[in-house]
Amino acid sequence: MEFVGRTDSLALLAAARERARAGHPQRVLVEGPAGIGKTALVRRFLRDDTHVLYGAGEEAESELAFGVLEQLLGRDGTGDGAGSGPRVGVGIGAGGRRWADAHAAGAALLEALDEAQGAGGAPDSDDRATRGPDTPRTSAPDAPGTPTPDTPAPNAPDTPIALVLDDAQWADHLSLQALTFAVRRLRADRVLVLVVVRDAEDTRLAEGLRRLFTADDAVRVRLDGLGPAELAELGGGMGVRGLTAQAAARLHAHTAGNPLHVKALLEQEGAGLLEALDERDVTPPAPKSFTALVLAKLAACSPAADALVCATAVLGMHCTPADAWEVAGADLLDEERRAADVLTALEEAVHTGLLTEAPGDPVIRFPHPLVHAAVYHQLGPSRRAALHLSAARTVRDQAHRLRHRALAAAGPDPELAAELASLGRKFAAEGAWANAAGQLTAAARLGPEPAVYEQYTLEAVECALLAGDVPDMGEVAQRIAQFTPGGWRSYLLGRLSLYDLDRAEALLTDAWHRCDPADEPVLGARIAGQFAALHGSMSHGAEMAEWADLAIRLAPDDTATDMIRVLRLNGLAMSGRAPQTLAALAPLPDPALATPAQLEELLGRGTLREWTGDLTGAVRDLGGVFGACHGRAASFRVVAATALASAEYRAGRWDDAIVHTDLALSLAADTDQPHIALYCRMLAAQVHAVRGAFPKAQAHARVARVYAAGGHVNPALWAALAEAHLARAQGRPEDVLAALGPLLALAPRGDLEEPGTVPWADLLAEAWAALGDEKHAVQALAPYEVLATQRGHHGALLVAARARGTLEAARGDTVAAERAFRSGLKHAAHVEAPFDRALLHLAYGGFLRRAGRRTRAGEQLRTARDLLVRLDAPPDLGRCERELAACGLGPAGSASEREPRTRGAALLTPQELAVARLVASGLTNRQVARELVISVKTVEYHLGRIFPKLGVDSRTRLTAALAADGPGPEPGRPGPGRAP
Repeated sequence: MEFVGRTDSLALLAAARERARAGHPQRVLVEGPAGIGKTALVRRFLRDDTHVLYGAGEEAESELAFGVLEQLLGRDGTGDGAGSGPRVGVGIGAGGRRWADAHAAGAALLEALDEAQGAGGAPDSDDRATRGPDTPRTSAPDAPGTPTPDTPAPNAPDTPIALVLDDAQWADHLSLQALTFAVRRLRADRVLVLVVVRDAEDTRLAEGLRRLFTADDAVRVRLDGLGPAELAELGGGMGVRGLTAQAAARLHAHTAGNPLHVKALLEQEGAGLLEALDERDVTPPAPKSFTALVLAKLAACSPAADALVCATAVLGMHCTPADAWEVAGADLLDEERRAADVLTALEEAVHTGLLTEAPGDPVIRFPHPLVHAAVYHQLGPSRRAALHLSAARTVRDQAHRLRHRALAAAGPDPELAAELASLGRKFAAEGAWANAAGQLTAAARLGPEPAVYEQYTLEAVECALLAGDVPDMGEVAQRIAQFTPGGWRSYLLGRLSLYDLDRAEALLTDAWHRCDPADEPVLGARIAGQFAALHGSMSHGAEMAEWADLAIRLAPDDTATDMIRVLRLNGLAMSGRAPQTLAALAPLPDPALATPAQLEELLGRGTLREWTGDLTGAVRDLGGVFGACHGRAASFRVVAATALASAEYRAGRWDDAIVHTDLALSLAADTDQPHIALYCRMLAAQVHAVRGAFPKAQAHARVARVYAAGGHVNPALWAALAEAHLARAQGRPEDVLAALGPLLALAPRGDLEEPGTVPWADLLAEAWAALGDEKHAVQALAPYEVLATQRGHHGALLVAARARGTLEAARGDTVAAERAFRSGLKHAAHVEAPFDRALLHLAYGGFLRRAGRRTRAGEQLRTARDLLVRLDAPPDLGRCERELAACGLGPAGSASEREPRTRGAALLTPQELAVARLVASGLTNRQVARELVISVKTVEYHLGRIFPKLGVDSRTRLTAALAADGPGPEPGRPGPGRAP
């Protein structure tokens, strides 16, 4: 199968090879635990190299003097590998010594390296420079550097020599000393020395060698486990399909990404592993070879230590010693318990490597998830059930008690099933969807009758959907379709079919007819909530608001729609009632103090503030919501991040918008829900387009177009806008027209023209005007102008005025064009959006320049240029500079002032920028990690890269550097919009 992952490590190795090629010898240390893929990495790196000297340590031969060096130079020590008699040398047997000591052996190695560099790989040269790891110790045909009869070594005098010492911890001491002697004396040699070891601190390594390969000028490649995405790729390469992002994440947590363990499990369990990974309460198995090692250690334990380890396995990956000892009581005879104590048993378990503990840490842990799995799976059913029942009596949390009782159950248990379902519904009412799904799934498993099983299963699937934990909706829908017809069944099938709008509407209608909302208000609220979502996907604002309002009235705290209040507020705004809706909202608390319902309303309020032009209030609301929504469903967090990015884009905070679109897309992908982030795809395409990053914008637009193929309104809208904004930035009006033209047919099907929501009519009108079709330009623009005037929306009137001015100029009516542009300037005084203002000044300046009024044109164009420089918008800035040059005025200021600033933020990756901004806001590393859903170590890693990039050495100076970067007040900017 193909090699998977390790791109960063391969890049490090490739860079070292290039330095060696230039005559700078390189020392590379490749380290990582057993099975992590160190040898595979080296094989992949050297697969096309023919100049390789290879040796590997072997535990059974670690006392064989010069054994590894013989592999590097040939069995007789001459380097020609032709000796066929018995090996001779120090400690090998009778006969003279080949090398008197390590220094002599090191000198021989140096001589061989010199000759290999001089040989250049000519066909008639000594073959030691082309010896691979299969000669003489192995005969593996795929070893790195092994030439074949059909592929002679090329004549390449500058090809570096790769010397590989694999499993160095098992190499004999004399060979290590000889290698150290030789490496110290490399100066201008084309030699790349790779030492592969499990742990650089292993005492079996020669101290001199360790110092050489851990020095600052050495290259260290530390291998950790493969990531979840790479594990999914590995599974696909092994023929195991359907390893979703969530299953891959759980497999990663279970194996630490160790390729050896993952491959063993995939080969051992096949598709059955996927089922185990899907069951949250089920501990996946360990590889048989690994299990055998663990069980051998367990068999050597005393009864007390054995019982402690097994009790800990039942309680989980970690627990307190007291809890484990109490649970273990069910596993010990009275005399065994009296004769032992927890600390003695724990000390024995730690000594055998089955458990770990640390001073000051109140819990004991398994050293690896696979150790836990191996211990847990070796428990017989009777012993396992007894321990789980003991655990149920020991733990204090209700959910954990029920979980242990369920895992101990031998068959249907109506009473226990009812308790689990009751707790699951309580979790659902609190929005804890993942916990609710787990409880209801366990309840279904213990349900005594088919009808009970079906009801609990339907509720469990609903909660799993809201938690983003349904990897294969088609498979789930097929299973539910076999259930008895009823309101819950039709409702859930409709919910699973929202991307087949006609089918979804038919199923939800059937569910509504089967439901009496007076008797079943919870089901009625769920159906109404899905009707609201259905109409939202078709951009039917009034209907969306009406159904959402009904859902809230039926069961305000149990709609099973994580954004029902957002749907209501957005629906009212889409139907032209945004200002009134904002005014009617009751005062809301700080997001950190908000209830789940209030957090929804804050998200809706932030969105409405963006649509009405209050960008300062929108960013404040949405930033607070995003920071406070960690406990919400993935769909809510994706929407919150996307809404924040949208407001940031309009407010000109494009760096932040990129960070939050990346976060939203990553979260949607991690939860196997890419379809919920299509608006985010459009935003990402838009911001990358205005920044001139066209390949990135194109990539996002392509993904959006794939989802638009279904013909639904919203995906088609987002795909069209992504392509249109890219085409506008590239100056291709014909492609803008091709992208947006179909929206004219979609507009009557939804509220797509409401000012402030999704502006597109101005882009279409300007494209028509640029192509000389004024009639179609008027048809596209006029309805939008009418609505914008009726709403009194300054932002919409500004972009409409820009488009009208461009259109009238194309018609040759300079008076009407002048009037339109001046109208736009009046509205601009009330608009925060800097990019919209910049485009207005740019369009007006171009019109004035063509009308021969160069002085006034220069004023408008310089204002546009100042805004575009601050935004760092190269495509439009280039147009502005060309207009200024055409005026004959030339750009004012120094070259550095004319060009987009090399902002500190521009030096950082999106993830680094996100970390930097949060650190600058005063958050600790742990708080930043929580905010971005990453580890504290990852935050520390990013800071280690951010500080040198920005030239700072403290958090205070980092804050100052970012503050100096902007945004700051803008030229000619009157101040923010109304206060929130």
